[in-house]
Amino acid sequence: MQTLPLSEFRANASAMLDLVERGETVRILRHGKPVADLVPVQAEPAQKVPSWKRKIEPLRIERPDGKTGAQLIIEEREQARY
Repeated sequence: MQTLPLSEFRANASAMLDLVERGETVRILRHGKPVADLVPVQAEPAQKVPSWKRKIEPLRIERPDGKTGAQLIIEEREQARY
């Protein structure tokens, strides 16, 4: 862990972020007292996707005659009497 005063952190912020990116922790002091720790981001666990956001697969029903639902609807319309 690297410890440094706020003034030094301000002067070298980019370099300190590089250290944190590599996995080190940086403690920032103000008037000699610790006020913040810069720590690397922890990998988040896989978030659950709500059911309403999940991709749905279309319902596929296989009929013995091999016709699709669309084909059945078209046949019914052709046979209907108006």
